[in-house]
Amino acid sequence: MLRPKLPTMPQPTGTTTPPAVIEPTTIIPGTPAPPPAPVAQAPSRPVVQLTPGTTLALVGGGTAVVLVVGAVLVSMLLAVAITGASLAVCALVIRSLINADNRRR
Repeated sequence: MLRPKLPTMPQPTGTTTPPAVIEPTTIIPGTPAPPPAPVAQAPSRPVVQLTPGTTLALVGGGTAVVLVVGAVLVSMLLAVAITGASLAVCALVIRSLINADNRRR
């Protein structure tokens, strides 16, 4: 009742053709092509033109990135500090409860 039923593999329905036989061909060497004429090389990369507007945009973007990353790091540090302080308070409360219970006995 609880045994899984395994599916049977389907059998091919159409006729199958045997693989084609590939016969080797001979390679006939041709005449060598003349070497290409030398071509003057273009500059490998374009020259970047920095205008005052693009410089201002780059400085503004960099400042924004630094401020955002700084805010994220400060908030993470603050979260760790708050967690540590709350754990310390919890430990003090638990220790005082245990000591008070031991003094009553």
